[in-house]
Amino acid sequence: MSQTPKRFRVAFTGDFFAADGSTKYPDVGLSIFDGRDDVEWVKLAEHRTPIGADQIADAGAQGVVVLTPAVTAETVSQSRDLLAIGRFGVGYDAVDVAACTAADVAVFITAGAVDRSVAEATVGWMIGLCHNVRIKDDLVRTGRWDERSKYMGRDLRDRTFGAIGFGGIGRATVGLLRGFGMKPPLVFDPFLDARAADELGVRSVGLDELLAEADFVSIHCPLTDKTRGLIGAREIGLMKPDAYLINTARGGIVDEDALYDALAAGRIAGAALDCFAEEPVVRPHRFGTLDNVLLAPHCIAWTDELFRDIGRAACQGMLDLALGRTPRGVVNPEVFDRPGFQEKWARLRCR
Repeated sequence: MSQTPKRFRVAFTGDFFAADGSTKYPDVGLSIFDGRDDVEWVKLAEHRTPIGADQIADAGAQGVVVLTPAVTAETVSQSRDLLAIGRFGVGYDAVDVAACTAADVAVFITAGAVDRSVAEATVGWMIGLCHNVRIKDDLVRTGRWDERSKYMGRDLRDRTFGAIGFGGIGRATVGLLRGFGMKPPLVFDPFLDARAADELGVRSVGLDELLAEADFVSIHCPLTDKTRGLIGAREIGLMKPDAYLINTARGGIVDEDALYDALAAGRIAGAALDCFAEEPVVRPHRFGTLDNVLLAPHCIAWTDELFRDIGRAACQGMLDLALGRTPRGVVNPEVFDRPGFQEKWARLRCR
């Protein structure tokens, strides 16, 4: 039988680290643990997905901060001393939350920490799309200067931004867009009530109305059973010919076949995609053959500030648990009502 650890140990998945053991990123929030002798951090010995139960056991971890690996029922199958999984970000579709709950393991995300960086990336992509930045860059690189008049751009002013999902990222994006002279934003979010929409200066509409009216359709909802395949051929067919689709959320929300066909045929003006149905993309992607598409390997918002803010939120969540406090962003709050979790928490937290 395992004993109560002398210190609360937080493990970070192997993809945070380079081959020499150093962190790949300048700041992932580890300063939260500075000066504490009751909490320590370690790294999992290797990058593996899904995370193996043996990796957690070997690290002696009470909490695991996860960058990209999946968390399955097997991951938490030996969870006597595992108290929490902390997602380094806000998406958790790669975490089997039900299995974690059944194993008395809390799951939390870094709510709020990504909002500004993803909002900035979204606005940057909007400007890049409507000013044909990719094509104009290529004109110079390939010596086609005289073709520039073929690629007149468009201003953001007097155009309409449409957000599918209106949590922290969508709200931060709308805030950044206020200085561009755009029309009132449209929002499709079943959880947004009319009063909140009025207070935030947006118009809450149905999905079809948003798709038909917006010049920029930007996806900011999580991938769930209800949102998987939410944007298919019918939905894309509702968009205006000069509209753009931006996806910084999850690839499974958009039907990639339908989107590719629409882009290739010029039925919509363009798209910017940070995420794909199958990741990682390790061979040239078919979207890369299209001039009206901007692409990124699920990192368009990665900045030093983003990783610092996410890291601090993730480490603070682990510290809160170590000290007997409930962290922000728990996605399975019902786990706190389970006797097994309460027994484990009482045994493992710092005295």
